Amino acid sequence: MEPVVRLIPLGGLGEIGLNMMLIESGEDLIAVDCGLMFPDDELPGIDYVIPDFSYALGRREAFRAVVLTHGHEDHIGALPYLLRDLPVPVYGTPLTLALVAERLREHGLAETADLRVIRPRDRVTVGSLGVEAIRVTHSIVDGIGLAIDTPVGTIVHTGDFKLDPSPLDGEPSDYRRFAELGEQGVMVLCSDSTNVDRPGHTRSEMDVGQALGARFDAATGRIIVATFASHIHRIQHVLTLAARTGRRVALLGMSMQRNVTIAAGLGYLRVPENVLVELEDLGELPADRQVILSTGSQGEPHSALSLMATEEHKYVRIERGDLVIISARVIPGNERTIGRVVNALYRLGAEVLYEDNAFVHVSGHASQEDLKEMLSLTRPRYFIPVHGEYRHLLGHARLAQSAGIAPERVFLMEDGMGLELTPFDARVVGGFPAGRVLVDGKSVGEIGAVVLRDRQLLAEDGLIAVSVAFDKSGVVVGGPEIASRGFVYVKENELLIEELKKAVLAALAERDPDAPFDRELVGATMRSTIRHFVNQRFRRKPVVLPIVLEV
Repeated sequence: MEPVVRLIPLGGLGEIGLNMMLIESGEDLIAVDCGLMFPDDELPGIDYVIPDFSYALGRREAFRAVVLTHGHEDHIGALPYLLRDLPVPVYGTPLTLALVAERLREHGLAETADLRVIRPRDRVTVGSLGVEAIRVTHSIVDGIGLAIDTPVGTIVHTGDFKLDPSPLDGEPSDYRRFAELGEQGVMVLCSDSTNVDRPGHTRSEMDVGQALGARFDAATGRIIVATFASHIHRIQHVLTLAARTGRRVALLGMSMQRNVTIAAGLGYLRVPENVLVELEDLGELPADRQVILSTGSQGEPHSALSLMATEEHKYVRIERGDLVIISARVIPGNERTIGRVVNALYRLGAEVLYEDNAFVHVSGHASQEDLKEMLSLTRPRYFIPVHGEYRHLLGHARLAQSAGIAPERVFLMEDGMGLELTPFDARVVGGFPAGRVLVDGKSVGEIGAVVLRDRQLLAEDGLIAVSVAFDKSGVVVGGPEIASRGFVYVKENELLIEELKKAVLAALAERDPDAPFDRELVGATMRSTIRHFVNQRFRRKPVVLPIVLEV
């Protein structure tokens, strides 16, 4: 029988985040990445969204390993939830595995996890699959793409990447190896689509370093820089510029402190001597010698920058003359929260620089010309755009066709679809479970559509609780008592509450006195009465909670 290999995306094709793709060859299965996605406004109370692992768990005897491309949460964040049910080996570069170990430690899995280091140009054999790591540049150091040798040919997965010719660490993407693979023959290229809407080339990290340098030179007061705690090269710029301009740096945010410690310990971050100080010591210096390196570049409500903007931070107060630099790209969906933070900072007298009004950030993802170059280097037989919403995938598919790949060899896929490969052809197959699993505290997958709908209703229309006490024969002996949350303020609407009570008593009085007392039926009567009254009067539909007491 001719060999068959399947590529099965469980996440990352149709959304930003949740990245996970299975490579299945006979009795061997590996996963590329295992990421999470942060919830939007339609998922109130949810902490994280993770992929549906049910297909992988159903193939547990064949599941050999997870191979990670880099250490961002949307590529590693779901690992603890997979490893507690399926403790397979995890391959990644040193920084990636260090970040994974921290994540696993929070879940009590660090001691038992099998973490295996790979470096660029390393090759490991996993069952019938050979996996080679290829250096790529991204907005986090130690990123890799993958060349996966299978019985039907080589699959190249870029991971998140850009083609930066002059990265800060002097380690550019391995153009030569991608070109060699193209010469040898690439069966499938899976390539990052996040920045497909941007024309030209993505600018180098060195460019933003020069721009930040000009801001440091011109600043006369304190400088506060907010960026991602994982952006080690951006952090390196800030530390180097602070040392050059005679400033000292304090770190704000647990993730910032942790990542700086990890990266410095592994040699990925060079901390100039005496540049880091505690926040208390920084406050004793003149303002023109202070730098605060903070988390909160996305306006997260409890982040250090947001607390400073709302004057709720324990130790830092924004003052007139401060320069605040938000050195990060706005993640889609966060525009409003960042806008509120920027407005609050301006009101406090700070000067604020961010992506809309200054050059303070470069992306970690390839733009159109970089994506074309990757296609040119690898010359794949088949192409799958990955990592992005549907519009990104469609744009990348069209870009590949404009670059010379025949339309029938470009596969526009989404989560749950699969590409089945033989040595001679490829076809799309479907039906793989690939839903989104919601994590709410310690609850994983237990929150469903009904609970989410109730939460949405509570947020939009509030709650009315009505309690009535009955004796054993079903006669009302107490109540109704009515409480409201998010509907009306009870103390200011006593007449309305009295009307509701009368409506409930009237409905209960219409019951057949000879019928046996039924708690469920009584509760349903109370609920429908309140709902009808409120809908008729206010055109609103609050959640109604009836409480039936027997005394």
